[in-house]
Amino acid sequence: MGPESPHRGRDAARRAPSPVPGGVDAAPGVIRPTYAAGHNGGVTRPALLAISHGTSSPAGQAAVAALVDAVARRLPGTIVRLGHVDVQQPDVAASLDAIPAATPVVIVPLLLSAGYHVRVDLIRQSAGRDGVTIAPALGPDERLVDALVTRLATVAPEPEDALVLAVAGSSDDRANEDCRVTARMLGARLGREVAIGFLAAADPRLDVAVSAAGDRVVVADYLLAPGYFHDLAVTLAGPATVAPPLLGSDEPPASLVDLVVDRYNGSAGLPD
Repeated sequence: MGPESPHRGRDAARRAPSPVPGGVDAAPGVIRPTYAAGHNGGVTRPALLAISHGTSSPAGQAAVAALVDAVARRLPGTIVRLGHVDVQQPDVAASLDAIPAATPVVIVPLLLSAGYHVRVDLIRQSAGRDGVTIAPALGPDERLVDALVTRLATVAPEPEDALVLAVAGSSDDRANEDCRVTARMLGARLGREVAIGFLAAADPRLDVAVSAAGDRVVVADYLLAPGYFHDLAVTLAGPATVAPPLLGSDEPPASLVDLVVDRYNGSAGLPD
């Protein structure tokens, strides 16, 4: 599960649909149980529908659910649900239908860049519901860099190690550029060059980027959670060490919780 797979039908590189430009005005999701409901001064507070890509990996599913649980604890007066744009069920229509019709909805894409799913799928799949707003994708953002640095520390790269950022890749190069920006942000934070390697849909592919980086390489994993793309990154990295994805079996990073809450508040017009 990465910045965003442009491929539909599973969380893997299968088909690369043509990018369709579009505004980010309304979007979809798939649900989990309601955490809490509340009102703000008699006005219905928007629900937060967090939408991940979806994954068949139980570890990935649990990691994303834990992030949304943590977000819900931060917003006790808000309906918070988790859904998926692909792979997992229930579908978008069911998730929106389960939220009371009079309740506005802010969809927060749990996607690391704004590619096909954000610009096309979420808009199309939520078109039948009024009062839906789509927040921006999570990245690029310094708080994602915070999480990347923390995950890299677990594999302790040495100063002589080259660094490569593994990203999912998209048929929409605007999403790929978001990832290139993140690689530059990570490099600026660490004070060293960070190359980029794509897992699908764009070049250079990760195996090529790792080979070009030299004999000692550590891969930073710019993927949200365990799943198909993380497994692919490990395979393509060959002998290189691969850091864990942003989410795992431990507590979700506070920076990611903050980021999701901020995306919701900003799109709902609520104070921080």
